[in-house]
Parts: sequence; structure tokens; C-alpha cells
Amino acid sequence: MSLLVLGLLVFLGIHSVSIAAPHWRERMVLRLGAAPWRIAYSMLSLVGLALIIRGFGLARAMPIVLYSPPAALHTLSRVLMVPVFPLLLAAYLPGRIQSAARHPMLVAIKLWAAAHLLANGSAADVLLFGGFLAWAVIDRISLKHRPARANAATPGAPPGRWNDLIAVVVGLALYALTIGWAHLRLLGVSPLA
Repeated sequence: MSLLVLGLLVFLGIHSVSIAAPHWRERMVLRLGAAPWRIAYSMLSLVGLALIIRGFGLARAMPIVLYSPPAALHTLSRVLMVPVFPLLLAAYLPGRIQSAARHPMLVAIKLWAAAHLLANGSAADVLLFGGFLAWAVIDRISLKHRPARANAATPGAPPGRWNDLIAVVVGLALYALTIGWAHLRLLGVSPLA
């Protein structure tokens, strides 16, 4: 479990620099340059992600069950997951979805985390999904109180009339692929069971 905790601290920690120390972040970008900062940020994120994956896998081998969700929550979890992939794509495809959600990636992370907390009750699940849910809520709140950064535009497609349709169609296809095949193949757990 300690590897999972370390991974969460590294991954969510590096993703919290703009929340906790925005001025430090800006000083580092000025000192190092934008590209070296992005490389360091990406490398630390990958290390954190690798630790999370390994730590979660080890924790699943010897689970500590905190609660056993009823079957109805598994169904609700699958329903909550439906908009997650379209929202993730909408973060990079400017359109009405992006405007309405304001921060579609954070909304997607909150839905993903909440859905998985409803369907899973081990200590590792609570740490992983609860950690991401708490981080997304804190990040969303902090966005209201911190100034917009210059050059902070999210990379992605240019605004276009088909972006929302692309986000929904491709997002739902990704959801179907994940729930019907990839989740079981990659994680060893079928969300349909």
C-alpha cells in the first residue's frame, strides 16, 4: 500500500503545483524554460503514474475490504461513466460541451473517481479513487481563485462546429470499448460482471 501512497503523492503532488505554489511554478518556468519544465513535469508524472499502477496492483493482490457495494451501485457506476470519455475529449475539442462544463477534464475525473468509489470498496480503491476525487474538487475550487496564466491555453483542436459531435461519438465508442473489452484485458476486472 505504501507504493500506492507514494505514487499518489508524486502524481497528484506534481499536478498540485499550480494549486499550492503557482508563483513557484512560474519562477521555475522562467528559470528553466518552458520546454525543460514540461519535460521535468512529465517525467515526474510518469514516475508517479508507474508507482500508482504498481502499488495498486500489489494492493489488489491482498485487499483490505472496507465495504461491499450492493449490485445497484455497480449499475449506477456504469451510468456515471457514460459521459467520462466525451468530457475528456471535450477538454481538447473546443465547443459547447467545453464551454458548459468549463473544465471538462476535472468533471470527467470527478465522475470517474466517484463511479469507481461506488463500485469498489477496498482500502486501495478508496485511496486511489478518493485521492483523485479530492484532488479534482480542490483543483476546481482553486481555479476560481487563481488568475489565468498567460499562455495557459490547453493544446488541442481549433474551435470547430463538429467538435462536440466528435467528442460524443468517439467518447461513447471509447466507453463501449473500455467497458466491453479493454477494462477486463488491461485491468483484469470486468465492469459488466
